[in-house]
Amino acid sequence: MLTAYVQAALALAHYEILDDDEGIYGSVEPLPGVWASAATLEECRVELQEVIEDWLLIRLRRGATVPVIGGIDLNVAQAA
Repeated sequence: MLTAYVQAALALAHYEILDDDEGIYGSVEPLPGVWASAATLEECRVELQEVIEDWLLIRLRRGATVPVIGGIDLNVAQAA
């Protein structure tokens, strides 16, 4: 399920070519603070995937909610 979530998040990624041959910048809008930059699009995508994975692990470990992406809800329902 985590892999599917990461892949769904990557499908929402937005990439920009940076000025002055500084490479590529990528971000995933629904995930605050998730961004990466690298020399090539493929390197940026790999870096962005690692950032998403780390972001998820930190948020889930702290019990923080994460956005539902691609119909995938990783949030644990709280007992009433």
